[in-house]
Amino acid sequence: MTTLRPVSTVEALAAALRERVLSGDIEPGAALPEQELSARYGVARPTVREALALLVHEGLLRRERNRSAYVPVLTSADLADLMYVRAPLEELMAQAVAGRRVAAAEDALDRLSGLPAGAPWAAVVAEHMALHEALVAAAGSPRLERLYATLAAETRLGLVGLRHSYEDPHELAAEHAALLRLIAEGPADAAVHAMREHLRWRHA
Repeated sequence: MTTLRPVSTVEALAAALRERVLSGDIEPGAALPEQELSARYGVARPTVREALALLVHEGLLRRERNRSAYVPVLTSADLADLMYVRAPLEELMAQAVAGRRVAAAEDALDRLSGLPAGAPWAAVVAEHMALHEALVAAAGSPRLERLYATLAAETRLGLVGLRHSYEDPHELAAEHAALLRLIAEGPADAAVHAMREHLRWRHA
């Protein structure tokens, strides 16, 4: 029998704020004053402070001395640099898993495909990340996984900027279905090429 762990108020508040950040409801650069959040969600300020600390630790928020926590702004130069580092990692992954189907990635694709058109963008981001992380895990390199994980927060924030480029999450799902098919078919050079093309950012 599996016992479910109750979700604390801190975790529940962090989850609510995380969804708002990743859905674009809280815009990049926006501050999150503790007093305002305390009043809005009806929780004590120490609870707000802990929830914000969780999101700062995840990299979804930043906090500086004597400033409210805020959502980082990723410039076009930031995104270009992110892809400069991320692309070789994903191409290494594609080479490693070429010719194989990855069940966990296909499961994430099924969940992404099953999202309704009006689903919060945060849900789209979650399944997109789950798919790519499953592919990276399938490469079988713990060091590659660790390197990829260091880019996760900025990748998630970068994906927020794509929400206006996809009117329906099924369009994004179709792109990833094609990617998984090409990787599974192989050979390695074709899989790497497919990943390289996939990683071209779509601009709003």
